[in-house]
Amino acid sequence: MTDRTADLKQRFSQLQDGDVDVIILGAGVNGAGLFRDLSLQGVNCLIVDKSDFGSGTSAAPSRLIHGGLKYLETGEFGLVAQSALERNLLLKNAPHCVEALPTFVPIFSWTRGIWAALRTLTGSTTAPRSRGAVLIKIGLALYDFFGSRSRVMPRHRFLLKSSALKEMPHVTPEIVAGGIYYDAKISRPERLVYELINDGLEAHKGSLAANATRLVSAADGRLTFQRSDGYAFSVKPKLVVNAAGPWIDHVNAALGAPAHLIGGTKGSHILLDHPELVRSLNGHMIYFEADDGRICLVYGYLGQALVGSTDIPCDDPDNVRCEEPEIDYFLDSVRSLLPSLRFDRDQVTYSYSGIRPLPASDASSPGLISRDHSAPVFEPRAGRPFPIISLVGGKWTTFRGFAEEVADTVLARLQRSRKTSTEQLAIGGGRDFPVNANERASWIRSVAAKVGVEASRADELLSRYGTTAAKILAHRSEYSDSQRISGAQHHSALEIDWIARQELVVHLSDIVFRRTTMAIEGLLTMQGLREIGAIAAAALQWDAQRANKEIGDVVTALSKLHGQTLSEESVRRAAGPAAR
Repeated sequence: MTDRTADLKQRFSQLQDGDVDVIILGAGVNGAGLFRDLSLQGVNCLIVDKSDFGSGTSAAPSRLIHGGLKYLETGEFGLVAQSALERNLLLKNAPHCVEALPTFVPIFSWTRGIWAALRTLTGSTTAPRSRGAVLIKIGLALYDFFGSRSRVMPRHRFLLKSSALKEMPHVTPEIVAGGIYYDAKISRPERLVYELINDGLEAHKGSLAANATRLVSAADGRLTFQRSDGYAFSVKPKLVVNAAGPWIDHVNAALGAPAHLIGGTKGSHILLDHPELVRSLNGHMIYFEADDGRICLVYGYLGQALVGSTDIPCDDPDNVRCEEPEIDYFLDSVRSLLPSLRFDRDQVTYSYSGIRPLPASDASSPGLISRDHSAPVFEPRAGRPFPIISLVGGKWTTFRGFAEEVADTVLARLQRSRKTSTEQLAIGGGRDFPVNANERASWIRSVAAKVGVEASRADELLSRYGTTAAKILAHRSEYSDSQRISGAQHHSALEIDWIARQELVVHLSDIVFRRTTMAIEGLLTMQGLREIGAIAAAALQWDAQRANKEIGDVVTALSKLHGQTLSEESVRRAAGPAAR
């Protein structure tokens, strides 16, 4: 057990009634954002997740930080404005993992979709199947307008066919025009969720966080939890926030407040080992309409091509994976869009799927269900003296704004006032991040000289962990940064030891799926996984039986949930060092 884990466990053992003001159930991005905000206000806050931080829906997004262009046609202008602002803020506050993403929109007609769009704006339940140049031009102009607050990226460009095909040479010549606008992407969403949790813990010593911990009972205002190691503790909160995402209705029922708030849809994605496609995209995303009218996307992600996403009604978050028909759908869609490129099953290296916790709806199409958020309240009642605030809906991009809204509600109920805003507050490794080339070069030289590594290595870890890289490289360990993980030669034993000891790891899967991107990048091998397991076992005091079980659980998860089978060699052995 690491010193940090032991300290937290001791604090849990000393909890008294009245020590916790607010319990947040669910540590996805919305719960983590709220935890950080409340901790910054000095609220004694406990966040609990039955799995790991950021391991549910928050680990299965399209990895976009976007303003919601398609929400314009359903008239959700307030959501678009908020999303565009939060996108701009994240580019400033999380520069270590959020970056601008120029986006190409292929256009196949001039006027199609106008009347259908007008009907949708006036309440029709039928979305336009195709969007022509006139409609897209209007939409991009509106998008620029809504993104003007704290603007950090250029305005859109509209291209006629010849210019559009020069930008995207593999796109089908059936287009009549194209548009380019700017959104953003996030390289490590799961890690950012952990960083929000860590920021909250560092901001206020009265706050606590527990992963791999389940709610076992709720009676007479007392909630009892049990950690995966069998340790149990009880808390009597003043208020409970249900941030369980697609599990919200299950959690409310366990708390004695049954309701039907969630009507989720399933979103799946695949990763392709396709260097030619990645090169041809030239750093752009293509945001396109598939043959059935659904919006799809493809862009470069850590050296691979990410393709998504589906939008299928689904209410079983515990048994969700990308199914074979979905993979066929993605491959058929990109074949139609990019007919001069080859797309086959052997290029698929990884797949993932999650449930969007959308509000319950009777909409005829999943695409018409609002992506906006709400926070309904169940007031106290006999046997339950605390109110329950449920975080319904929302999207990855707007987590900070949503958290601030709910935090203000919580503070009012606790009769407290806000001490600080999170609007301009850097997250995790984004703190003190160098903002230009000169500052970056200076940071790299300083850290490299201090810890004795090559400047290129300091640069690499700065890109991966932000300014936390300095602490990792200075970590006192029996391992050195020159000891690299088999199959993942740009990851070191020193990194893994730091993560295992400092980042609230409970399971091996926490390391390979969430604190790092080794799994989704296809960098895991059986030998490498054994090496990571041995480092984690030493840090967390696992015996041989526990270590073998942890390795087996990762192998099973990769096969069952992500379509990936480990070998002794790297899954992406042909992808080359640039992809790693």
